Amino acid sequence: MIWRSGLVVLIILVGIMPGCVSNEDPGGTGDAQNQLETSKNKISAVDISYYPRISKFNHAYFDRNGDQVDFIDSLIQNGVDTVRLRIWNNPSDNSSSLAQVSEFSDLLKSKGLKIWLCPHYSDTWADPGQQKTPTTWESLDFERLKIEVYEYTRYIVTEIDPDFIQIGNEVNNGMLFPHGNIHHNMTQFLEILEQGSDGVRDSSDRAKIILHFAGLESSSLFFDQVKHIDYDVAGISYYPLWHGKSIENVGDVLENLANSTGKEVVIAETAYPFTLDWNDWTNNILGSENQLILPEYPATPEGQRDFLHDLKKQIFDVDGGIGFCYWGADMISWDGPESENGSVWENQAIFDFENKELPVLMEFNLSHYHAEA
Repeated sequence: MIWRSGLVVLIILVGIMPGCVSNEDPGGTGDAQNQLETSKNKISAVDISYYPRISKFNHAYFDRNGDQVDFIDSLIQNGVDTVRLRIWNNPSDNSSSLAQVSEFSDLLKSKGLKIWLCPHYSDTWADPGQQKTPTTWESLDFERLKIEVYEYTRYIVTEIDPDFIQIGNEVNNGMLFPHGNIHHNMTQFLEILEQGSDGVRDSSDRAKIILHFAGLESSSLFFDQVKHIDYDVAGISYYPLWHGKSIENVGDVLENLANSTGKEVVIAETAYPFTLDWNDWTNNILGSENQLILPEYPATPEGQRDFLHDLKKQIFDVDGGIGFCYWGADMISWDGPESENGSVWENQAIFDFENKELPVLMEFNLSHYHAEA
């Protein structure tokens, strides 16, 4: 296959990632296994796709008492049970390549964590604003492209054996443009989704398929359009900056989706700031009070925690609401305080500017919800 030649080279080149915790650490593994024994159908997830890159800087992390902790073990000890990881087809610098994600997934699995894959079906970011076809697929006609989607999906599922896998990322407007642009080729978009779904089903009898829409508005229409696709979970992104400042509305949308689709529902991406300050010279995406939900959730450590606490309640109050994923949990200012090419998200991470656990981490413990399940 066209995509395989690049993967073989990448798999050979990638070595053990510096900064990652040894697979021999028994403490983290036991904690995660205990979490998973109670988690059942609930998801308490973080997207830490940048961590393989960040780990190379060998930062020290600290718990709320100031004692040094391992980053991944800290997540586990606070209740995280699932890690979401993006995959790019042929990235320019190996970041989020299949080889890197496969190796990182092995480490995470060894600690008892579940894996949620997010293939973008692109060489770079895919979202509502762009869904660029991978370079090696650009010259393919549509029939050949569908075969590649099926084979690629089947291959990554076989390689990693995830617990959850998305077919694309924030596919509001489709994917693999121009072939799968909803506004020009709805039928082809649905055929692409079908090939991805078939690739999962033909390679795993346990991986749950997630379809992912960014935002609240028009989500019902989107999921009605994909109602004939074989999938398990309807996922949405919710960032107040882009998707409205009513957490209650999130609950209403999730309930409507659960009822109309008959599927489980999940917040596939969310985040909130603990400060409006910055810790490097890279412009942050969020940095002003008019981007917040005020006065309920100020940009403070407690405001960040309260946001996730209340959002979590909206999710689990829905029959079929299975959990959430906090995006960019790892995105500290990894490249130093004067970097102009560092983090755009350090004020929304779950460790503060001293790499100390923030209170929001306590919201990842779902024992209360598990007990009621």
